Amino acid sequence: MNMPSSTTKPLAQQGQEAADKAANGVQNAIRSTQRAADSALDSLSGKVDEARDQATPLINRVSSQAEAAARRGIDAVRDTSQQLRERALRVSDSAVGYVKDEPLKAMLIAAATGALLMGLVTLMSRSRD
Repeated sequence: MNMPSSTTKPLAQQGQEAADKAANGVQNAIRSTQRAADSALDSLSGKVDEARDQATPLINRVSSQAEAAARRGIDAVRDTSQQLRERALRVSDSAVGYVKDEPLKAMLIAAATGALLMGLVTLMSRSRD
């Protein structure tokens, strides 16, 4: 039941043609998929660029505001520390003036303060024992 070789050739040709058509179909599908993927990537790239372009001014504005707030904070701390220094100098000058004007009272106040502190230290050290 062998078929003659003349009938086999057309079947082989038909098989080859069918395989070629299938291969062409697969290649066309691959090309179509590549074009769709390229298009999607181009669209995504454009959207990323657009988002970056929109975000840049916002980031710059937030950065400027943060820098200005930090500068204001530093200035406020500097002003407060200067005021505290001035106040401490006034109190110191006032204390020196009081000691010069009332040396006996200043010495009695210092002695009383020292005695009070010593009494507190002694009381606290006894409560530990």
